[in-house]
Amino acid sequence: MNGIITFFADYTLRNVFLGTMLLGIGSGVVGSFAVLRKQSLLGDAVAHAALPGVVIAFLLTGSKMTLPLLLGAGLTGLIGTFFINNIVHNSKVDTDAAQGIVLGVFLGLGFLLLTYVQKLPGAGKSGLDKFIFGQAATITQQDVIIIFIVEAFVLIIIALLWKELKLSTFDPGFSQSIGFSPKIIELVLTVLIVITIVIGIQSVGVILMSALLLAPAAAARQWTDKLSVMCILSALFGAASGMGGAVISSQVVKMPTGPIIVCFLTGFTIISILFSPHRGIIQAKIKKLYICFYYLKSIFLKISFGLQSKHFFLDNSNLIAELFPVL
Repeated sequence: MNGIITFFADYTLRNVFLGTMLLGIGSGVVGSFAVLRKQSLLGDAVAHAALPGVVIAFLLTGSKMTLPLLLGAGLTGLIGTFFINNIVHNSKVDTDAAQGIVLGVFLGLGFLLLTYVQKLPGAGKSGLDKFIFGQAATITQQDVIIIFIVEAFVLIIIALLWKELKLSTFDPGFSQSIGFSPKIIELVLTVLIVITIVIGIQSVGVILMSALLLAPAAAARQWTDKLSVMCILSALFGAASGMGGAVISSQVVKMPTGPIIVCFLTGFTIISILFSPHRGIIQAKIKKLYICFYYLKSIFLKISFGLQSKHFFLDNSNLIAELFPVL
């Protein structure tokens, strides 16, 4: 108990803990819709497109205050999605290729601008490289308040548009037939993805922010077929990973936060893929072994009581090949 009190009494640890927890919750919920709508690469493209916005905002304002930098990141993130949509609609390039193009171009531009800024005289530019891999230790109390307000806004929008988002995700044709505009819903979700990514790049970094958006949802999807349960599980996975990664990175000198959070997310995802009761790999193998045992038992009983002809293995060769592919 004393350890917990001491932990939250520390200004930096308290801010890091609360900030990354809120980021994990918001990212998990928004990421659930991105995964189900197969927009995984969009999150990656937006995250990488945010880097030049951070540097441009610094060049224009000369300040490293969080709000101007995040506004710059959000602007270039929206510009990136605008380019993606225009490339897809005005050319024969498919969505994945367009997202890959924008991802590479904006990331290259971001590193180019960052290199330029690093060569400028003065010490005010130091710390911008933390946006690449993230550094949760830089989160202040004001940042926590901003994160709370933004994530609360995102979750409220999702709650208000829950029916529309759910219908357009699972049955877009029906949602359009009853009057829901797919373009408006797509635009709203894209904006929510951009907001979620932008608010999290300070902690996780532009390189790995897409993992915080998508990995919790991918892990939660293994455990349930219900959207509401998936969003809750995804939020829990994201919050736990954010808190764990932030605490460890704050205790180790020069340890970036993003990779630690992603390590936690990887653990949750691997456990879910292996051990989930419905889609888990181990569960599937156990079911297959049970079926094999059942049929072997049936074959043994039939042969033992003389109820099976000698042509059994020829008559059931397809079944045997399916159960024992190695043979």
